[in-house]
Amino acid sequence: MSDFKTNLKKYAELAVKVGVNIQKGQTLVVIATLDSAEFVRQVVKSAYETGALNVIVNWNDDVVSRTKYELAPDDAFTTYPVWRAKEMEDLVEQGAAFMSIVSSSPDLLKGVNPERIANFQKTAGTALSNYRQAIQSDKVSWSVIAAPSPSWAAMVFPDAPSDQQVSLLWDAIFKAVRVDTENPVEAWKKHDATLHEKVSYLNERRYQKLHYTAPGTDLTIELPGNHIWVGAGSVNESGFEFMANMPTEEVFTVPHRQGVNGTVASTKPLSYGGNIIDRFSITFENGRIVDYQAEEGEEVLKRLIETDEGSHYLGEVALVPVNSPISQSNVLFFNTLFDENASNHLAIGSAYAFCIEGGKKMSREELDANGLNESITHVDFMIGSQEMDIDGIKADGTSEPVFRNGNWAF
Repeated sequence: MSDFKTNLKKYAELAVKVGVNIQKGQTLVVIATLDSAEFVRQVVKSAYETGALNVIVNWNDDVVSRTKYELAPDDAFTTYPVWRAKEMEDLVEQGAAFMSIVSSSPDLLKGVNPERIANFQKTAGTALSNYRQAIQSDKVSWSVIAAPSPSWAAMVFPDAPSDQQVSLLWDAIFKAVRVDTENPVEAWKKHDATLHEKVSYLNERRYQKLHYTAPGTDLTIELPGNHIWVGAGSVNESGFEFMANMPTEEVFTVPHRQGVNGTVASTKPLSYGGNIIDRFSITFENGRIVDYQAEEGEEVLKRLIETDEGSHYLGEVALVPVNSPISQSNVLFFNTLFDENASNHLAIGSAYAFCIEGGKKMSREELDANGLNESITHVDFMIGSQEMDIDGIKADGTSEPVFRNGNWAF
């Protein structure tokens, strides 16, 4: 068996056994593009071998998606099939696991009318709100992983011969998810333990605020009093561990919805809605976005911020050192799954309920009362660099270094 075939098999097993941690008799739902067909087949095989009852694959295709945005009537982007949303809700109730395999070109919808993209994001987000809430409260196991497509690989490795680009991206992905190690499952257990050391320290310190400084950034973020830092592995409602993102190098928590003040500058491009937003800054007052600008994709950024009221606020605060493996690879993936794991980042939109004490069992009203933001969107954007310092401010006003020059200060 070739090295590629061996690594593909190891990757599929990792995704099934660590990513969603499929249990005997459980259903697995895979959402993927046709470009990842070979990998999906390996995932399906591994899932059944591990004991899955059923594997449902929901396919999509970049060419079909682009064609719809170009040729469909406007009404196509303001309606969403009720049966599709109901199917996802029913699968959640059955305790299915969900695996998303991202492959699409980061600028798939470049040149498409931004209003169409915004309308679809809003319509789909509203229709799938119950499913999204179940995912964001860890009711069920879920995992987001990646597989190359030719168009995505061409953006990441534009100077390589076209017949080598996909292989180069596969190699970069294998390395990022530790598939290149002898035993990836064991490697992930060790990595999980390392991240939890940082989580434990931050949870002990009980910082009231974080203060970020870097070129173009002077931002203060208040944290809810009962916030919890988390990282790497999660636990679903049934008590089974899973890995929501592979790769992952972050530890994260929630900001208080109304406690964000100052300006933050992006440090990496953001691929959103099939477009690139780059070299942008956002200003907050009492949590709300009051100003923004972007050298590229400003209209797309505007539509993102205006998705709903909650998309004017933050829902996630994540810390990633610049000496993390993905950052050190010096590969710009143009894909948030990877680029957020090379950089400190924030997220516009909804907050994760599991990031406050007892949050998984709280009602929406209780989450609101604790300062957690609600939105139909959740979009990470990268702000970290070697020039970023972060201080943790305690309730008595004392300040301690958390990051210096882009890396952990403890």
